[in-house]
Amino acid sequence: MTPFPKLKTDRLLLRPFQLSDAPDVQRLAGTKEVAAGTFLPHPYENGMAEQWIADQERAHEGGTAVSFAITLADNAAFIGSIGLDIVQSHRHARISYWLGVPYWNQGYGTEAVSAVLRYSFMQLNLHRIYSPHFQGNAASGRVLQKVGMTYEGRMREHYVRFGRFVDLELYGMLQREFTERT
Repeated sequence: MTPFPKLKTDRLLLRPFQLSDAPDVQRLAGTKEVAAGTFLPHPYENGMAEQWIADQERAHEGGTAVSFAITLADNAAFIGSIGLDIVQSHRHARISYWLGVPYWNQGYGTEAVSAVLRYSFMQLNLHRIYSPHFQGNAASGRVLQKVGMTYEGRMREHYVRFGRFVDLELYGMLQREFTERT
């Protein structure tokens, strides 16, 4: 895997996670509102953030993932996470992301996903990026639509969340589609 990049946008800096991010990860990811729309565990217990950060470092070293801390460019405040789970043999990756509740509905998700799509296709030379989201997470669907991903279908009752089956909505984008948009 290439050295870990920092991605800059107008309002954000996407950077490698540091162990010092763990308290903010636990605080923001630990809310039921965030957990309800993501694959994150709930409750988010002590030690989980530290372990997850260590796991992400190993996955990056192994070339199977890259996870960015989403921070505000003007004050370095940690606001969420975005990452890729990469399958090199197929040149594709799953993009996943979450933001702390205070940072919802401000365009940060769209900005972060756009930056990671650019990195995925232009730097990593991936062929396809896809992203599933829970059917009830309409905001995530809007982010994926805004960045130009194509709705590919629904996986019915694919995941158990808080004791009930939920559908996953699936979006994807090919490298050539990204190139045509830019």
